[in-house]
Amino acid sequence: MKAPRWMFVTFAVPVVLIALWTLYAGISRSLYWPSPTAIVGVFPKTWLDGRLSADVFPSLMRLLVGYICALVIGITIGVVVGSIRRLRLYVEPVFELFRAIPPPVLVPVVMLVTGIGANMQLTVIAFGCIWPILINTVEGVRGVDLTQIDTAKSYRIGGWRRLTTVVLPAASPKIFVGARQSLSIGIIMMVISEMFASTNGIGFNIIQFQRLFQFKEMWSGIILLGIIGVAANVIFKFIERRVLRWYVGMQTQER
Repeated sequence: MKAPRWMFVTFAVPVVLIALWTLYAGISRSLYWPSPTAIVGVFPKTWLDGRLSADVFPSLMRLLVGYICALVIGITIGVVVGSIRRLRLYVEPVFELFRAIPPPVLVPVVMLVTGIGANMQLTVIAFGCIWPILINTVEGVRGVDLTQIDTAKSYRIGGWRRLTTVVLPAASPKIFVGARQSLSIGIIMMVISEMFASTNGIGFNIIQFQRLFQFKEMWSGIILLGIIGVAANVIFKFIERRVLRWYVGMQTQER
């Protein structure tokens, strides 16, 4: 896709939405719907002057640690469950039950168990992220072609080597699907956990701005979350294209 066409396709809808927002803000003059230019005007002072190190970085660090914990736990359990058919029959209904529970409703329960603080926030983020990764890993491992397994066995490739050279590469497209779903859930859970009981973080500041009727600053926090989401997705796509180069190339050829 040529650069001008790519820019038009990428930015056409956002530009139209911003224009409509600006028009509506100018007509309504509502305190709750400030114009995009007013939000952009308060953005640097709100988030880059002190809050960058005191609130934004701690939030991102909690998101990163919670997400990595979910990746490690979800993939490990998913590989074990996906490899053992009898175990899978027993635990899959339990996984589906926990996945169906909206993670925000468990925040008060987690607070009772872990107390208020970073442990609670990390637990909430990890709990919200783990289910898409876990279930997609189980599906990926279960769907590994038996011909690949039999070929590995015929070459006496077993144990750890078969896991890392056959099972995980074959299941990795499914694992990445779950990891991408979990990324957006992680951002949501980060904000919710900070809104409940925290003394810093992006979610904590957004709720404080709302209570103080500082709606331009509140909207700037929401915009910041959108920027973080877009940046995280770009980084994820870059890693996915590097790790799943063979799979992306195969999909491109099939198109």
